Amino acid sequence: MRVDVVTIFPGMVEPVLAQSLLGKARERGLIDVQVHDLRRWADPPHRQVDDYAYGGGPGMLMKPEPIVRAVEELRTEASWTVLLSPQAQPLTQPAVRRLAERQHLILVCGRYEGVDDRVRDLVIDEEISIGDYIVAGGEVPALVLIEATSRLIPGVVGCGDSVRDESHAAGLLEYPQYTRPEEFRGRRVPATLLSGDHGRVADWRRAHALRRTLDRRPDLLSEPDLTEAQRRLLAEFDSGGQDDTSEQPPRPSSGRDDEASA
Repeated sequence: MRVDVVTIFPGMVEPVLAQSLLGKARERGLIDVQVHDLRRWADPPHRQVDDYAYGGGPGMLMKPEPIVRAVEELRTEASWTVLLSPQAQPLTQPAVRRLAERQHLILVCGRYEGVDDRVRDLVIDEEISIGDYIVAGGEVPALVLIEATSRLIPGVVGCGDSVRDESHAAGLLEYPQYTRPEEFRGRRVPATLLSGDHGRVADWRRAHALRRTLDRRPDLLSEPDLTEAQRRLLAEFDSGGQDDTSEQPPRPSSGRDDEASA
């Protein structure tokens, strides 16, 4: 997959792309990411990329000419152009999977009060937000999108199963996980995970993924949506038939609750 990032701050983006899995994936040719300074397409001599908004109001808007020129020069028949914008639907794992199948993404990073709306009409295929909040510009959201999509490209993540089983990949949050030591500050690893019984471990993980999702993100999976097999797993879990983390000793209190009630 090729990704072209169009931004007025290329120095914010390039250093992150050189690190960790993204850096290794670029070195191995699994993903081709190019970062472009939008001012390259702005009019000389000042290379201005923003201007005042018609109708008044605070802040500046990004001008249409540089963005449209940049996209028109970079795009091919296989391109899909995305504007990173807080006005869009929040990014989800299904959207990540869909975008990861694209051969070429052009990511346009907004700034200031946004972009001239004609940009949307002329060259934008899709708008994406990374959440219902505001950040200073589209550079960090673009990096989030690149990181999320690149992990689904075969070979980028060393263990493909880890991508399949993690949170949101199957519509659920991931189950609790543990490593050595077996006991730490009075809290032990659940016995099921030490049993060597792969069937029991799989059931334990499915039950805990379901319970964690219902407890923390019930919007992802409501009770009426559960299959009969999932209901049985949860029933066994809630009745104590599954070895679970609730058997651990309680966490020490900070004392704040006692002070508040005093």
